[in-house]
Amino acid sequence: MKDKAHNAAHQWKLLDEDGHVPAAPSYTVLLQHATDAQDLSRDVLRLTAEFARSPHHTTRDGSTVLKKLAWATTASSHAPLYFAETAEYSLSLLRSSNPAERQYLSNNMVHDHATGRAYLRRTSEALRDAAEELGAYLGFQRFLTQLTRQEIPPAPPPPRPGGRPR
Repeated sequence: MKDKAHNAAHQWKLLDEDGHVPAAPSYTVLLQHATDAQDLSRDVLRLTAEFARSPHHTTRDGSTVLKKLAWATTASSHAPLYFAETAEYSLSLLRSSNPAERQYLSNNMVHDHATGRAYLRRTSEALRDAAEELGAYLGFQRFLTQLTRQEIPPAPPPPRPGGRPR
């Protein structure tokens, strides 16, 4: 999911090679950005909910992971709105002939698309941070488990039936 958000933030482009808004931006492509961002947001929300139901979230480190996942959920939930508004502006831009209105719509498209991409970058960063925190926590838990196994002496054998205790 982290990579999916990161790649979307870097690959979903609105501007052409010269840095200009295309004369006829594709509503379909821009709406697909909104759809894909919505799918990603749903996946991040489910991941966060699953972690919140796990026993790990009750530890100090788990609480930190949950906080980062919560931020990823919030950031990812904002992105689809901005991409949907970008698509909406593209439809208005196609119908507009007034130069001032076209400039206004183009500026809003650029702003909203960039904001949606920024939310995806923040989502990716929060997921990365949560994964690193969780990896460190689980690595520490494995270390403790191995350490406690080595320190505990083996249990004595059970007493024999009918015999005297040793």
